[in-house]
Amino acid sequence: MIKQPFLRTFVFVITLQAFSWCNAAVASKPVELFPLADVRLLDSPFKHAQDKNVEYVLALQPDKLLAPFLKEAGLPVKAENYGNWESQGLDGHIGGHYLTALSLAYAATGDKRLLDRLNYMLNELERAQNKNSNGYIGGVRNGKALWDNIAKGDIRADLFALNDYWVPWYNLHKIYAGLRDAYIYTGSEQAKAMLIGLGEWTIALTADLNDEQIEKMLTTEYGGMNEVFADMAAITGDKRYLSLAKQFSHKKILNPLLQKRDALNGLHANTQIPKVVGYQRVAELTGDEEWHKAADYFWHHVVNNRTVAIGGNSVREHFHDSEDFAPMINDVEGPETCNTYNMLKLSRMLFSVNPSVDYVDYFERALYNHILSSQHPETGGLVYFTPMRPQHYRMYSQVDTAMWCCVGSGIENHVKYGEFIYAKQNNNLYVNLFIASTLVWQEKGVHLTQENTFPDSNRTTLTVALDSKVKSSKKHAKFTMHIRYPRWAQAGKVVVKVNGKPINVKAKAGEYIEINRRWHNGDNVELSLPMNIALEALPDQSDYYAVLYGPIVLAAKTQPFKNEQLNVFADESRMGHIAQAQMCSLDAAPIFVSDSRDFINKIKRINSEQLVFKTQGLIQPAALSQVELIPFFRLHDSRYMLYWPYSSPDDLQKRQQLQAQVEAEKLALAQQTIDKVAPGEQQPESDHFFKGEATEAGVHSGKHWRHAHRWFSFQLNDPNKEGKILRITYYGLDAGRSFSIWLDDIKVADVTLNGDKGDAFYSVDYMVPKRVLAQAKAGKYRVKFQAEEGSVAGGVYGVRLMR
Repeated sequence: MIKQPFLRTFVFVITLQAFSWCNAAVASKPVELFPLADVRLLDSPFKHAQDKNVEYVLALQPDKLLAPFLKEAGLPVKAENYGNWESQGLDGHIGGHYLTALSLAYAATGDKRLLDRLNYMLNELERAQNKNSNGYIGGVRNGKALWDNIAKGDIRADLFALNDYWVPWYNLHKIYAGLRDAYIYTGSEQAKAMLIGLGEWTIALTADLNDEQIEKMLTTEYGGMNEVFADMAAITGDKRYLSLAKQFSHKKILNPLLQKRDALNGLHANTQIPKVVGYQRVAELTGDEEWHKAADYFWHHVVNNRTVAIGGNSVREHFHDSEDFAPMINDVEGPETCNTYNMLKLSRMLFSVNPSVDYVDYFERALYNHILSSQHPETGGLVYFTPMRPQHYRMYSQVDTAMWCCVGSGIENHVKYGEFIYAKQNNNLYVNLFIASTLVWQEKGVHLTQENTFPDSNRTTLTVALDSKVKSSKKHAKFTMHIRYPRWAQAGKVVVKVNGKPINVKAKAGEYIEINRRWHNGDNVELSLPMNIALEALPDQSDYYAVLYGPIVLAAKTQPFKNEQLNVFADESRMGHIAQAQMCSLDAAPIFVSDSRDFINKIKRINSEQLVFKTQGLIQPAALSQVELIPFFRLHDSRYMLYWPYSSPDDLQKRQQLQAQVEAEKLALAQQTIDKVAPGEQQPESDHFFKGEATEAGVHSGKHWRHAHRWFSFQLNDPNKEGKILRITYYGLDAGRSFSIWLDDIKVADVTLNGDKGDAFYSVDYMVPKRVLAQAKAGKYRVKFQAEEGSVAGGVYGVRLMR
């Protein structure tokens, strides 16, 4: 293990290397983030979250996480895999995240327990790599057969299945990233050597593949492989990795972005965001201004047109129509935490090229309201989906029972809060976030302490201390402090004092307040940022509003069902991350009722110590008029209101009647449904163990579909063997398609689609044979769509098993 001063040197060297191939367009002295080891959190909600996350990380059992890698290397294991996703096809993905989480946590805290755990993981993984003898480290089950076929050019790629394996490159990306981060954050030469060995394996694997074959392979989600290859180019100076980074940059997604065109509707959101992170990283290394502009266009478009108040995006993991946010209100599978994890990464990278307050304002919004809120404050459990649907709730992971992607990214999220608070560029210090913390600016001999109780108080104090060398020589440090003037702050009311004396603030909201001076030991800056209550409509401007105080989204606890005891902690089931308790009818949701949409004067703060608000004559029904609005990041273990419907008094009855009619139909269908699959959507298909041959998926008129020239199938869950009806949804103009539907080995129907139903979607009900239920094992059976010779099975737009 090396000492911390090397870590700072290392980060500087990698930055120089990264930009040594650039032209001036992208490379003009980037803004640098401070090494995580130079920032320490002080008492705050973020410090609490960091501490809880360290407990969670240390509670995970490394031998269980290592088991997939050792098994694939043919070595004996000390414990069996974890269950859930870790034993259902994504074996090893959490192990890769774990390397990153341990590295970040050690850098953020200096806790030697974390370093010891990391070194144990690396030693065991090195044993697996040595046994494999070709540089490979992976937990992909029976991976040798997969990778041998890929190397030969046998590539069968679907949205989330590559040669029938569940997103293997996505899985492998986690171990790549973990080794990289172990090197960057702890200076581990062992991790670097292992990373290079794994890189050499990939170079050999892809040696005989052409660009078209690799592009085909990228149809399947592959995580941030292009980013990590670019990072390896920067670390090693080996341009072969830069070539790989370009090859692993999916052109089908890149090309519309180069044209400043949104082609995102229907796409799996978190498949695309890491690709864009990779485009930006390649742009940094090559100076490609067009790739940078493509990444920046993506960021602005997603943030401005596809993002809800908490900073998240997507429904059921997919980008819906940016002109219609009804799915965000109707569905319980709201923004995915992994998406925001990756959007924050992209924000940091774009800020380094152009230090705009826009990136920081978004970062702050998402950090407080999505990332911080995604951790249970007592157990450290992590959230996958955050529903925007009124009066729904969240599910939290448990250490031993949940191994989702958002657990992997989650154990990283809560130990890197210090990474974006401050930044530097030459003699410029950027204060981006108002999080209580300390900073060591090594080059300047400056120590900065930021103290506050933000967001409960709108004040923060920054105190400068000089180290002994500076105090004994120059007795001062000259630099410009740039303090963010956020757009949410009341215009013209920001107050800045230096050593107790007010200064003239020339900056405007959305800019940085610049203080250029010789700083002496003990100098301090006091900043007051008055906050307002604000309303924010859904991006499609429909009549649903979030309430904010400054950057903080406010929400209210509700309990619509008397004596309901919610279970908010997930079990090992495949879909345990989804909050599946009864949905509340939207027509019965609390509603803002006012003669005007300008009703913020009816929302009043009632507690001067913490953010607590009540409304006056605003909420209907009257029984809920006294609910308290609190920061969403403090609301847990409950149903909640985050987006509130709005109506005028005159329209209220009509609105509720129409809503009640629609909701009655939806809720009746939901109560009748035992299980359902959304064909063509990644996680629903994966959760139902999709299989298929010669099959494709896509989007038509906003709906996902799947068809096959041979067959495809899903596993349906019917734990109580209640299934009576299999409801299949088709498109009315699909014609000339003949296929059969099977449940296990029993044919249910022969189907011919002849295009006579018009330009609409329709559903057909098929009876479930009693024999299917009688022979079903563990309440599970497989629905299969088998194409007739020379025909096509589907398109199928929906599969629903009903009582």
